[in-house]
Amino acid sequence: MNKQLIYGLLLSVVMVIAPHVIHLPLWVSALSACLLAWPAYLAARGEPLPSHWLLIAISIAATGGILIEYHSLFGREAGVTLLIVLSTLKLMELKTKRDAMALIYLCCFIIITNFLYSQSLVTGLYMLACLLIISQVWVQLHMYPGPFKTRLKIACTLLLQAIPLTVILFVLFPRLPGPLWGLPQDAFSRSGLDDMMSPGSLGRLALSDAVAFRVAYPGPPPRRDQMYWRGPVLWNFDGRTWTQGKSVQIFSAQLSDTTQPISYNVTLEADNKIWLFALDMPDSLSIPYRRMNDAQLLNPEPVTTRLRYQARSYLSYHANLLESAAQLQRALQLPAGFNPKSRRLAANWRANGSDSRIISSALGFFNRQNFHYTLDAPPLGLNGIDDFLFTTRAGFCEHYASGFVFLMRAAGIPARVVTGYQGGEYNAFGNYYIVRQSDAHAWAEVWLQDRGWLRIDPTAAIAPERVEQNLSAALPDNTVLPFMARNPPQWLRELSLNWDAISYQWNSFVIGYDNERQFAFMNRLGLASVRWQALSMMTGIALIIGLFALYMLRHLISLKQDKTQAAWLKFCRKLARSGLPRLPYEGPQAYAIRVCIARPDLAVSIKTIANRYIALRYGIPQPENTQRDFLQLVAQFRPSAN
Repeated sequence: MNKQLIYGLLLSVVMVIAPHVIHLPLWVSALSACLLAWPAYLAARGEPLPSHWLLIAISIAATGGILIEYHSLFGREAGVTLLIVLSTLKLMELKTKRDAMALIYLCCFIIITNFLYSQSLVTGLYMLACLLIISQVWVQLHMYPGPFKTRLKIACTLLLQAIPLTVILFVLFPRLPGPLWGLPQDAFSRSGLDDMMSPGSLGRLALSDAVAFRVAYPGPPPRRDQMYWRGPVLWNFDGRTWTQGKSVQIFSAQLSDTTQPISYNVTLEADNKIWLFALDMPDSLSIPYRRMNDAQLLNPEPVTTRLRYQARSYLSYHANLLESAAQLQRALQLPAGFNPKSRRLAANWRANGSDSRIISSALGFFNRQNFHYTLDAPPLGLNGIDDFLFTTRAGFCEHYASGFVFLMRAAGIPARVVTGYQGGEYNAFGNYYIVRQSDAHAWAEVWLQDRGWLRIDPTAAIAPERVEQNLSAALPDNTVLPFMARNPPQWLRELSLNWDAISYQWNSFVIGYDNERQFAFMNRLGLASVRWQALSMMTGIALIIGLFALYMLRHLISLKQDKTQAAWLKFCRKLARSGLPRLPYEGPQAYAIRVCIARPDLAVSIKTIANRYIALRYGIPQPENTQRDFLQLVAQFRPSAN
């Protein structure tokens, strides 16, 4: 096997396994690098490949190492790792065309495994480039061992010819209800909000500029200070950490006096959590969900793939005016023996005022007592609320929400902590909002008899810029923030938003083309009642028609473009009119010999034309002037009747 082909196969393997390096154990990456360098060295020096026994020993050792590493040979991680090691080992036994074809098929399969980790546009474009390189190696192996540029051109042509069939399959093939490129055992694990909150938890999350979800509004969007994206609601407090608790009742929240309705579309990134985020106060979603008594929206299963849904909310409302006594009692519970100073402060407020006045006193306390909004909050002791309210007076949104709710409960006002996201960055290039993990936020809700549950954001009393503008506007200039939250140069921000808009379209129309969108598309075509069995049959018929059309198109093109064959047939017709027709079984050389014997006067012209035709048709590629000379000879050939 020639060096050029071996190097092409090496390049193909390197390209398809390169994205997996970040997922592989270090020893597997080192072993793969050695197994890639070894055949390259042997090919460069012209030395023979190692024996099969050595390869078998390496295979057994590598398989054992993978088994020890993952405790299994099945599943995404172990399976992909084993496939990569075996593909690099296959390079060590390249002796025949069959070995090369097996390696090409392995490379194509490894392309698919890359989508188990990422389905982004960048991954798709890179895998397309990998497929192009693999295709040119296939062309080199079977059809054309010429220059790389020519092989690449042929490979591009082959991939372009596959586009019609690809589009037919993508649009019409029945969509699976679950994630196409995911394994249930290998759900994603990403950062995001949790069902508990302690000092510093949201501050750590604010250091990530990963996208939590994107929102598109068909109509005018709400003001930024109305963009509270409701997530986990926390009821129980142990002195340091807020949790949901186990006694949350699964009933729908009761909304009344609802005004300012707004509809919008959410594209939620996979976070392996069950919360579905919606504007406060959510009314309904377009997908199956559970609505809790505290207005949390829960997905039936953890979100392990990108999820799209339409939502409707009310920006003005009364929630649970007739709240149950058990829930109100639960919203008053505090751990005994903690934070005596805070309790005394709340008791003084209760002695001197109503519920509304207590709330105003708490917000005024935060506003006038030199509190600071910061990510670098000092550590808190056993009485963390007292330390925060009377000593450190510096913290992030979770500190203020926690302290406010504690004060309210100590004053006898039912209260709870709500976590979620606040705000979002508008992307004018795609006309949607990006909500990042750095937009994570916590606020409070208090229950008033004439209002029901009322949102109170104590952070707004300390740093109104956080709610009205963004995170960086509310924090000191020297605060370390993620890239998109620290106001990068305008051109860099525009470049980032442009790319995000392109990725959003990719996610919406390609990755997000699920069975619901397929049904909507079929509905527009007037085929809404077609079942998936009939759709499969239609897809099969369309594939057959498409393959037949491509075959006929290629046949017609070949007939139209093969001037050499057309000229030879014309030459044969001229001889047939002279009484020397070509027999069905005769090749060009046998036919020329027989005609030369019958017509010695034409022997020189016939031999010249036949030899030129054989060279053009069956020989190595000829210069362009050779074909022109051949066509001219056939045109000038005029045999007279014998």
